[in-house]
Amino acid sequence: MTLGVLGLTVFLGEHMGAQQGPNSDSSTTVARPRKPGANGSAPAPEPDQAKIPSKFGKPKDSTIPEGVPTFRSDAITVTVDTAVLDNKGHFIPNIPKQNFRILEDGVPQQIAGFSLGEAPMTICLLVEFSNRFQSFYSPAWFQTLTAAYGFVQTLKPEDYVAVIAYDLRPEILSDFTTDRQQTAEALSRLRIAGFSESSMFDALTETAQRMQDIEGRKAIVLIASGIDTLSKLTYDKARRAMQDAGVPVYTIGLMQSLREMADAAGYMSAIQQLDFLQADNEMRTFAAETGGMSYFPRFDAEFPGIFQSIEQTLRSDYVLTYNPSNQARDGKVRRIKVQLINPETNEPVRINDDKGKAIKYKIVAKTGYTAPREVE
Repeated sequence: MTLGVLGLTVFLGEHMGAQQGPNSDSSTTVARPRKPGANGSAPAPEPDQAKIPSKFGKPKDSTIPEGVPTFRSDAITVTVDTAVLDNKGHFIPNIPKQNFRILEDGVPQQIAGFSLGEAPMTICLLVEFSNRFQSFYSPAWFQTLTAAYGFVQTLKPEDYVAVIAYDLRPEILSDFTTDRQQTAEALSRLRIAGFSESSMFDALTETAQRMQDIEGRKAIVLIASGIDTLSKLTYDKARRAMQDAGVPVYTIGLMQSLREMADAAGYMSAIQQLDFLQADNEMRTFAAETGGMSYFPRFDAEFPGIFQSIEQTLRSDYVLTYNPSNQARDGKVRRIKVQLINPETNEPVRINDDKGKAIKYKIVAKTGYTAPREVE
């Protein structure tokens, strides 16, 4: 006999050896992080203002009426960040420009720009932190913190990172910064979860809309269960908004082994199993359609490999740009497909390993964008 949502929460929280901390009052508030230079420390040096990513300002209206999405009227050049990975997820370098082909709605496009090389990253770490699963000292709470702290530790000093946590609504814990002390103070606020609701669709789309004008290598790293309980946006509207924003999303699904253990112990109903499977599929879709990747680790020991894969992909993307042959400003979705072809034979490129054997590879790139709409 299953115990429903309450039983599952108890299992993921207390049944597996979790202990309630001494300051577990849900009304506890945590001070916001201090700014650099506080407590007598020397202020952080002023970086080049031209290189600072745009600050999180007032979010754009995320309540997008169905069929009436928002667009930028000046979007005449399309940028496609593309990674070519082998069957082990390793980036394949040294592929020349002439071997890339971009199809837009099935029509080949002329590639105008092509670049490759390591570059600083601008990352938003978007973390689900609701009392539904991340109650104080629960296994999911520990896994969430392990993933969040572990990812930040892999960043290079020149990388910008912002931290946003969401439950009922998203909250910016720290803006984009290279000051790791400020980031650490933001993560230190992930202690006592507030509400038990989870608005993943709203948090994800608002974050992407804030980041869409930032230049350079950028991405959202989403650490979440994938369960959405109270978003204003539907799944379909969130997908459209994410495609329009054009920010790659790398998703890390939580509680994979915990779910299996809860299911084996009889704490999950068939409906709850389907909810989690649907959540995994939604996270895969957000990643695939924005040109990111999705990961579902069963053990914490998998996190370092995941972070290395994300870093390698972001730092080593092939950046392709083109001017669409279809100049109609009709606000329609345009489908993109990136291929590797031999320009002489028009056949798929064969990539061999060091021993001359053909290897399987996959191309990771966003699947489309939304054309601008003519302003009347």
